[in-house]
Amino acid sequence: MNARALLLSGVATVLIAGMLAGCSTSEASIDGTRTLETAATYLDRRVEWWMAWPGAARDHGTFCISCHTALPYVLSRAALADRLSENTPSDIERKLFDNVTTRVRLWLEVEPYYHDTAEKVAESRGTEAVLNALILASRDSRTHRLQGDTRTAFDHMWALQQTTGERAGAWPWLQFDLSPWEGSDSEFYGAALAALAAATAPADHSSVARQERVALLRSYLDREYAKQPLSNRLMVLWASAKWPELLDEARRRSLVVELFRDQQADGGWSLSSLAESVGRSSWKTSLRSWTRNDRALLGTKSDGYATGLVTFALSFSDESRTVEFQKGVGWLKRHQNSSEGYWPGYSLNKRRDLSSNIGRFMSDAATAFAVLALTRPVADQLTRGPSPGCMNHPSTGTTALGARC
Repeated sequence: MNARALLLSGVATVLIAGMLAGCSTSEASIDGTRTLETAATYLDRRVEWWMAWPGAARDHGTFCISCHTALPYVLSRAALADRLSENTPSDIERKLFDNVTTRVRLWLEVEPYYHDTAEKVAESRGTEAVLNALILASRDSRTHRLQGDTRTAFDHMWALQQTTGERAGAWPWLQFDLSPWEGSDSEFYGAALAALAAATAPADHSSVARQERVALLRSYLDREYAKQPLSNRLMVLWASAKWPELLDEARRRSLVVELFRDQQADGGWSLSSLAESVGRSSWKTSLRSWTRNDRALLGTKSDGYATGLVTFALSFSDESRTVEFQKGVGWLKRHQNSSEGYWPGYSLNKRRDLSSNIGRFMSDAATAFAVLALTRPVADQLTRGPSPGCMNHPSTGTTALGARC
């Protein structure tokens, strides 16, 4: 998922000193079209760099899919295409899709992302299988037709689902002690992505043979939900927009209350707060090399990833009518870097140079989720007026679980 060079040093992100110096962000609302055009340019450039970076390279001329750059890019780029009147995927998107389909077709030939130990082989396969299925399902949802490679990707995903023990229903997931995507809590994050993949896939993916696996997944998410940090439970809230049975009304309401309680005075949310583990502080152990003032600042600093994810997840519900939601949208509209098009994101794991390619990884994810939030009709109409229909998935389409946008 992440390149070898990053494993021991932590998920790449932004230098905390950069928070003290400040980012080059606009403090006034940005024109909607210009906002999205600059965001698209930023994301395209970042993924193009990632695909060519030697650190991301894998065998058979492929590259690994990262949770910080490649995956968010795929999920957000379709929303941008709809708003920017792009009728077909860009060359960069097609190259990424081709990479995934190559690895799906050569599943028994390509090496796992990491293969130095049996444990890492299992984690790599489980992680990649989920990411491949989600990426291809997202692609096919635009045409409402499940392609053969996507079916194969789901075959790989379901085959690697754990079926016994306390982790029944989940997948082995890459563990590098890196929050929020490769830490001790991240297996749940991966299962939520699998649920999103299953709910996103066009309707002809559904079959009786899959029902037992789907039930295991739902049972796992229900069983482990209460133990998860807000950042993980948010992923279930997102998936429940397409698969409503994942989250009952009591849990949904309770989660919204927690989210509003966690909102910062400036209208945004902080990933460090959302990712704090329930009943423990595992993510804080990776901060021991930082100064006390750094930690205090990190705990209160709103960022684009957290604010984008929360606002996007809430946009599917009645909470999109609340003042809190509107404040979240307002934060996003005020905090895009006006010259480069990105939203700031900050690491929970390690200091990085803001100007470096590696130092931008968390901002890559932040920018993608800010885009997802701002292209939702309910957010868009706050400044542009109502936009009928669903922005990302036309209302004529259904998913494998019968969901509409």
